[in-house]
Amino acid sequence: MIYVVIDTNVLVSALLTSNMEAATVKVLEALLKEQIIPLYNEEIIGEYTEVLSRPKFGFSDDLVGFYISSIMQKGILASRVTSNEVFLDADDAVFYEVALSRDDAFVVTGNLKHFPKNPIVVTPAELLDIMKQKS
Repeated sequence: MIYVVIDTNVLVSALLTSNMEAATVKVLEALLKEQIIPLYNEEIIGEYTEVLSRPKFGFSDDLVGFYISSIMQKGILASRVTSNEVFLDADDAVFYEVALSRDDAFVVTGNLKHFPKNPIVVTPAELLDIMKQKS
């Protein structure tokens, strides 16, 4: 099984796009089909809720609730492992540090530049390639 911490921008991108073949959409499909196991903590859930509920996106409360509850039901509550990495945005540290709680976890993000250069930080397309290799 593949463990992932899904960066908020992946959720936003998947929910905004009309391209059902987009890598971000495929990541959410993999989540719903239980092909990946999300890792999360309360800070991550809080960020998901806050960002996905912003009026500018226009996502319904039901849609936001569905994806957040899916992540919590299908995922694993994990702890942060403190790293000495420096982040452009301090809010991104939690995603990376929760991924560090498992040796075999990835952070999936559309913003590689916001994270340390590390093989555990991958784009949605790279995650899909990893999934193909492991199946």
